[in-house]
Amino acid sequence: MSVELRSARGPAEFPRLLEIWRSAVEATHDFLTPEDVEYYAALIPGYLPEVELTVAVVDGQAVGFSGTGGGELHMLFVHNDFRGRGVGTALLRAALARYPALTLDVNEQNPQAAGFCARQGFVVAGRSETDGEGRPFPLLHLKRPLTRD
Repeated sequence: MSVELRSARGPAEFPRLLEIWRSAVEATHDFLTPEDVEYYAALIPGYLPEVELTVAVVDGQAVGFSGTGGGELHMLFVHNDFRGRGVGTALLRAALARYPALTLDVNEQNPQAAGFCARQGFVVAGRSETDGEGRPFPLLHLKRPLTRD
């Protein structure tokens, strides 16, 4: 499977990105209630214009995306049908190429995401009791130790 990365095509693409987000969240965020998912789904369209969006495409179809800015990975989501097939790795590597000292947060209650990041060399640098919205979903703050060549 070949993964192509490109910039997002603007607001017209946001509905597909929201579909990808929902598929990923429903598959991996089992700590969220359906009401929580709807709460966050309503916020996503407002977040998308605030980050640099990279879209992962397979066979002409958007299947994942990431959002970066200021040296941080703010979001990375892969449609459930394409998880475990290298899409997330491609998106993360592109973010690291742009920001070698990349930092990111993952929900502590999402061991799949935390494990993925650990396999990519990220370590826990801190923890918050609540998420960015002040809700009771702890975040792990991750970074990659910089290596010297």
